[in-house]
Amino acid sequence: MTSFNRSTSRRLRKLTQIPSVWEGDRRPLSSPTQHSDSETKGECILWVDGTQGIVRGMDVVPPESGPEAIVRTLMRAMENPHSPAKPARPQRIVVRDREIQFYLRGVLQDLDIAIDYSPDLPLIDELFRGFAEILDSQVPELPPQYAKALREKALAIWQAAPWELLEEQQILSIEINKWDVGTLYASMMGMLGMEYGVLLYRSEDSLKHFRATILREDESQGHLEEAFLKQDCLFLTFEHADETDEEEEFEDLAKLPLSEIEPTFGNIHPLEGLRSVLYDEEALIVYVALESLNRFIRDHRRHLGSGSFPALSRRYRISLPDSCDEQTKSVAITVSSMPELAAELEEMAGYEDEEDSEDEEIESESTPMFRSLRDDLIPEDSFLSLGVVSWEMLEYLRQGVNYHQAGEIKPVGDGLPVILIQTSRPKAKTVIENIEKAGGLKAICFNPGADPFGGDRYDLGLLQTQNGELFLFGEFLDDDPVHVEARKKWNQRCKNTKGYCGLIIAKGLTGAARGNPQLRDMMALFEARSLSPKDLGIGTLQLMPQLQFE
Repeated sequence: MTSFNRSTSRRLRKLTQIPSVWEGDRRPLSSPTQHSDSETKGECILWVDGTQGIVRGMDVVPPESGPEAIVRTLMRAMENPHSPAKPARPQRIVVRDREIQFYLRGVLQDLDIAIDYSPDLPLIDELFRGFAEILDSQVPELPPQYAKALREKALAIWQAAPWELLEEQQILSIEINKWDVGTLYASMMGMLGMEYGVLLYRSEDSLKHFRATILREDESQGHLEEAFLKQDCLFLTFEHADETDEEEEFEDLAKLPLSEIEPTFGNIHPLEGLRSVLYDEEALIVYVALESLNRFIRDHRRHLGSGSFPALSRRYRISLPDSCDEQTKSVAITVSSMPELAAELEEMAGYEDEEDSEDEEIESESTPMFRSLRDDLIPEDSFLSLGVVSWEMLEYLRQGVNYHQAGEIKPVGDGLPVILIQTSRPKAKTVIENIEKAGGLKAICFNPGADPFGGDRYDLGLLQTQNGELFLFGEFLDDDPVHVEARKKWNQRCKNTKGYCGLIIAKGLTGAARGNPQLRDMMALFEARSLSPKDLGIGTLQLMPQLQFE
C-alpha cells in the first residue's frame, strides 16, 4: 500500500486538528434517470465538514482512477480547502465504503484521525441528490426524438462533402417557409481541414454583415469574437469523436474513417450568443435543410464541380421524421444557387476586376528598375514568402489547384521549396495566363543586384519563363537577417530535391486568408528548376535611376 513519505506526514501533523467529523465519498456523475454511463461522465470525489456543513474539497476523476485519488482530494481539503474553510485536519472521518475505510486507515495512520464506517452520509447524500436534479433539468443538445435522424443527415452531408465543390462565398438558398423561417442561406466550411461544416444563416443581411466585419483591418481576437457572436445562424460542424483537450499535431478530419466523425449542432444569435443546443423547431429546420442540401449536391454535383457557379434551382418534398408530431408529414423545399450574391461577396473581399485591369495596364507600362528584367508579371502589392510544402500536402495541391505544371520531382528532404505569391483572384488569373503564354515556368532564380548610387546590394528573386524572359518577383536587401536565413533554407532544400522547386499563385490578398492562404485559395502550382547565379550567367544587375519630371 502506498503511504505518505515522512516529510509529508510531518507537514500534515502540523495542521491544527479541529473537533469535527468529515464525510467523504466517491460516486458517478450521473442521474438515475439518465441513460449515460460513468465512463463518459467521470466520478465525483467529495469531502464535506459535517460539523460546519461546508464542502472542503471536490474533484472529478476518471472512473478508472485508483483509491489514491480520494486521498489527493482529502489532502487538498486539509491544506487548501474551498473558502470559507481554513487549513486543518479533522478528528474523525466517516465513509460508506468498507474498502475506502480500510485503505484510509492504512494511509492516515500517522495523523491521529479516526476512520469510521457509516452506510449513510447525510450531507453528501443531499449534495448528490442536488447534482442529480441539475442533471435531470439539463436540456439535451438535440431533442431525443430527432437526435438519431439528425445525426444520420449530418453524416450524409459529411460523405457528400459539399465544401469540395463550393467556396464559402458560393451561397445556396434553402426556401422553407415554415416554423417562422422563410429562407436559409447555406455557406460551406472546409478550408484545408481546419473546420468542416455548414452555416445556415437566417438572413442575407446577417451573412453579409459577418463577412464585411471579418474583412476589416482589425483582426484582433476581440474583434473576431464579437463578429462571430453577432451572426444569426444555425450551424453544423464536425469534430473528431475521440478528440482530447491536449494539444495535438493538426490532423485533417477528412482522413479519418466515418466512425470517428462526430457532428455537432448549435445556434448563434446576437442576443443569445453561442448555444450548443437545438430545440424542437430548430431541429426540424436543420433536418429538412440538410436533407434538401444533400439532394441538391447529389443532383448537381457535376455542375458545381465544374469550377464555375451556375444558376441552379431544384424543388424537393422532404418527409419529416416519424417521431414528428406535425400535422403535415412533409415540407416542400426549394434549393437554389446564388451566383449574383457570390459575385457581391467576392467584390466585398476585394476582387475588383475593373480596377485590377486598370492597375495591370499601368504596371505593364512601368519601367523595370534593373536592366535586363521585366517587372510587369507580379503585381506590386502581392504578398510574397519563401517556404516549403510537405510532400503529402504537395499531392493535395496537385489535385486541388486549377492549373498545374508538373515536374519530375522525387520526394527527398522535408518537402518541396516554394515561392508563394498571393494577390487578388483577377490578378492571380492574369499572372497564370501570362506564364502560360510564355510557355510555362522554366526556373526560379536568385541573382545579385546593386545600387551604384546608394551603395545597397540586393538579392533579386527572378522567374524565368520557357521563352527565356526574366521577371522580377522580389527585391531583398542582402543583409536582411530574415531573408538571409530564408535563403539558406531555400538553398539547402533545393539541394535536397536535386534542384527542383515550385511557384504557387494564390488568391485572397485582401480577405481573412491574407498572408496565410489555405488550400482552396491556391490557384496554380508551377513545378520548375532552381538556378544559381552562375547557372543564370547574367552577372550583377545594376539599378537604373528613375527620372522625375515636374
